[in-house]
Amino acid sequence: MKKCLLLFTVIFIFYIFVSKSLAKTLTIPNDALRIRIVPNSNSEIDQSVKASVKDRLDITMYDLLKDVKDSEEARKIVNDNLDLVKKDVEDVLRERQYNLGYKVNFGYNYFPEKEYRGIKYDEGYYESLLVTLGKGEGDNYWCVLFPPLCLIEADENDDVEYRSILEDILKKYIH
Repeated sequence: MKKCLLLFTVIFIFYIFVSKSLAKTLTIPNDALRIRIVPNSNSEIDQSVKASVKDRLDITMYDLLKDVKDSEEARKIVNDNLDLVKKDVEDVLRERQYNLGYKVNFGYNYFPEKEYRGIKYDEGYYESLLVTLGKGEGDNYWCVLFPPLCLIEADENDDVEYRSILEDILKKYIH
């Protein structure tokens, strides 16, 4: 019984070590498309509006990109649907009675460094859909639209599952 428990413990520790090592070396593919939503400020209302815009665009982007197989197709679909993105943002702002305006840009935009679930993502200019609300001075939301990493919903305490899903998705889209 003790040998079995010891073996299980060793395997478990090895798995955690390997998972963390792999996750820290994962990178987002160069041809990935990102999304970034920057709120007016860090006030509670501005952050809440940002979250509402994110939720609406998550649904729209999922519907548009769910069957996409490569980044060229994803790029074309996003570019061809910028009016839909603008309409979604306008609808949310109208529903929330939020009158500070917005901008939508699809191109190469700046992203600050981010660490999420133990994985560090470098700052830089990345091809992306950028939505700026008001002055755009608040803490932003960003994620990867394609490959579809934003569509993963994982419990904040479930790092192993997140890393496993992330690894699977990146392997699928990295040639």
